Amino acid sequence: MVWVALSLGSNERPRENLGTCLDMLLLQFHDLALSSVFESEAVDQPGQQYLNMAVGFETTLPLADLVAQLKRIEDRHGRRRGPDAGGRVSLDIDLMLYGDQTGPAGSAALPHPDIAGRAYMLWPLSQIAGNRQHPALGRSYRSLWQEFDRSTQAIRPVPFDWHGRTLTVA
Repeated sequence: MVWVALSLGSNERPRENLGTCLDMLLLQFHDLALSSVFESEAVDQPGQQYLNMAVGFETTLPLADLVAQLKRIEDRHGRRRGPDAGGRVSLDIDLMLYGDQTGPAGSAALPHPDIAGRAYMLWPLSQIAGNRQHPALGRSYRSLWQEFDRSTQAIRPVPFDWHGRTLTVA
């Protein structure tokens, strides 16, 4: 078994899309660690507000199979890619961690190269994996978040209910 962490994000029907994505992940992986849900402005698209969260779970799926499964979930949510998307993202699933694996992972890299520099990844990840160590930086996600310059990116927790469970930071 390998522990995996995902970053989920949406700016198109985000409450619906995050909720149904969580449903699909729960059916496949069962025991999910869930962060709070956060609202933040897209780093590369000013004015675009996203809802983001982190999800962690254990899996026996090989990395390539997991990536293919995550792409299928995005596609089932109507994910458009490329210039035709117009900044609208129904569902974005980024693989942040696959155990302690480092290096290339298909068309991506592990750990996700934006973890330490993006509030919408780091704060949620620090909630579900605060004591885990970044495999390349050798520091806990909690300490990385504590030292993050929060003035650089606006992010705030928002109420979010999923099957009677409120996902909100205290």
